[in-house]
Amino acid sequence: MSDPVSLSRDGDIGIIRIDYPPVNALGHGVRTGLQSCLREAMADDSLQAVIVIGEGKTFPAGADIREFGKPPQPPSLPEVINEYEASDKLVVAAIHGTALGGGLEVALGCDYRVALDSARLGLPEVNLGLLPGAGGTQRLPRLVGARQALDMIVGGKPVKAAQARELGLVDDVVSGDLLDGALAFTRRLLADRAPRRRIREMDVPGDTGAELFSEFEQSIARKQRGFKAPFSCIKAVQAAVELPFDQGIERERELFFKLLISPESAAQRHVFFAEREVAKVPGLDKTTPKRDIQTVAVIGAGTMGGGIAMNFANAGIPVKLLEVKQDALDKGLAIIRRNYQNTAKKGRISAEQVEQRMALIQPTLSYDELGDVDLVIEAVFENMDVKKAVFTELDRVCKPGAILATNTSTLDVNRIAAFTGRPQDVMGMHFFSPANVMRLLENVRGDKTADDVIATVMDLSRRIGKVGVLVGVCHGFVGNRMLHKRQAEAVQLVNEGASPQQVDKVLFDLGFPMGPFAMSDLAGMDVGYRIREELRKDDPDNAPPRNWTDELVEAGRLGQKTRAGVFDYQEGDRTPIPSPDVDAIIEKYRRDNGITPRHISDQEILERCMYVMVNEGAKILEEGIAARPLDVDVIWIYGYGFPVYRGGVLFWADQVGVKTIFDKVNEIYQQTGSDVWKPAQLLTDLAEQNKGFYSK
Repeated sequence: MSDPVSLSRDGDIGIIRIDYPPVNALGHGVRTGLQSCLREAMADDSLQAVIVIGEGKTFPAGADIREFGKPPQPPSLPEVINEYEASDKLVVAAIHGTALGGGLEVALGCDYRVALDSARLGLPEVNLGLLPGAGGTQRLPRLVGARQALDMIVGGKPVKAAQARELGLVDDVVSGDLLDGALAFTRRLLADRAPRRRIREMDVPGDTGAELFSEFEQSIARKQRGFKAPFSCIKAVQAAVELPFDQGIERERELFFKLLISPESAAQRHVFFAEREVAKVPGLDKTTPKRDIQTVAVIGAGTMGGGIAMNFANAGIPVKLLEVKQDALDKGLAIIRRNYQNTAKKGRISAEQVEQRMALIQPTLSYDELGDVDLVIEAVFENMDVKKAVFTELDRVCKPGAILATNTSTLDVNRIAAFTGRPQDVMGMHFFSPANVMRLLENVRGDKTADDVIATVMDLSRRIGKVGVLVGVCHGFVGNRMLHKRQAEAVQLVNEGASPQQVDKVLFDLGFPMGPFAMSDLAGMDVGYRIREELRKDDPDNAPPRNWTDELVEAGRLGQKTRAGVFDYQEGDRTPIPSPDVDAIIEKYRRDNGITPRHISDQEILERCMYVMVNEGAKILEEGIAARPLDVDVIWIYGYGFPVYRGGVLFWADQVGVKTIFDKVNEIYQQTGSDVWKPAQLLTDLAEQNKGFYSK
């Protein structure tokens, strides 16, 4: 393989080209090449300036993730950037694709920057629980101001070339051939005798008062609860304002290394890699052909069905939306339009895009109009008899080779597939509510689902902006199976003496966006009630006993939609308020069942709610319902709001200590004899070997 960095010339201008596919990542070879090519150019008296440009599809898009976790090899990226900044000839960065993280930091070490009009620039390290560690927090504020630097570094989102030009981050934006534009720009600089422009020597423009940083910190406090990196980023940018450059760099490095060894950053980096790995299905040949999905149908125009339809319209895929009654269809379309209009009001899409997406959604009342679709997703009432009626009709009308998918969250996909004469074409596509927002798509393979159907659905997940995870068939699959165990334990804790608000606070403090009871109120208490009732009918031996939550539903307390569930709610306010009426129902339930309430500590709540999920996750892995621990973690991160900075249920379990968890699980099992608490064999084995789910 040729050197990843090379030096050529165009007259009196040297051109340093980075060619390290696929994204010109700043690995050891690239860093070494950047350094040696610069030194060669500086030693050539016939060169007056140097352009740094990336080959292929992008300017360096950041660090080489293949080096993560490995000992650093010199030269370090800060050393390389410092050398570019200290050079005695003009250096121009020519940017296309994405200049992210270390890539943008390289560009900031140059005197000037020119970007292709399609380029994007940013410092997204915060998403890995880190901050820019090669001078980005010190140079960017000196170029664009402290406030804009905070927005970019703490927010972690890239800006487009035009905005970068407005901010002063780039000096020129060109169309067409980037190298031609960069050469022309550089020759203008030379003709104008433009000075060297070392960012380190600049002052930070604009507002630099201390209140800027305290106010910014307050503005992100709620959204960034539990994360360390955003607040460290603020401190680093403040150092750019308050300290000389070299001292600011020292402060940046100090903060960077603290984050690097933090459990929060380890968790976020785990999630980064897991999200990419989860798309690779173990045992599925990469060459497996995919079916062509050009048109889609969704059965049911309710909240879930409408949200699912929006995903395909957003991706430019025509979708037929079927309902059995005109008023239900009209209501569903009106909600979809309102959702799009609300998005447009926020400036995220244009009014024209609203109409374009609505035009892709074709309403229908007839199954007979679905004969030409490539994929149909059923999103109707969670009842097996209803599913049977739907899939019998789909089997009748859909063309051979069409994929028939169910959005069921708990029911047996194999039974549903058996309602058709084509079980090889049937699988689950479990979207999470709201389906147009939540990123997780739990794809459920049936016993007879064909490999090309699996490959197609996993690829389609990415195409519509979802994180697809493949799982097997069992009641509740992965996410809901674990959730139901946690919910049952939360109810039992209240039975024994805890209050719903105490249980919720413990899980909220762990990092969940809300506790289990507030979540039930948000989803609708009737949703869980219907699932329990269905299970009591189909599998009474494994169904949960009736409890006070059933009484709430039967009393009409369905959650936020009725402003009364486990908690009370005020009109237009989602804040849960403890309810005296619910307290009375709980007290009556305890009396009727001979339960004397006792004091329950927060630690007991944490252990019982979380450890029961870890144990169930281990059983799921044993049974092959999930192929890898990372599948479980990704499901809980993107489907249930498990805090990213804790890395997922099983990654968190490793941080707590699997042996610690096993000991408590076994202790509760010995006390209760409940099969729920019987230690999974995998958990037992890991504890005995003093390993974790991710131990090598």
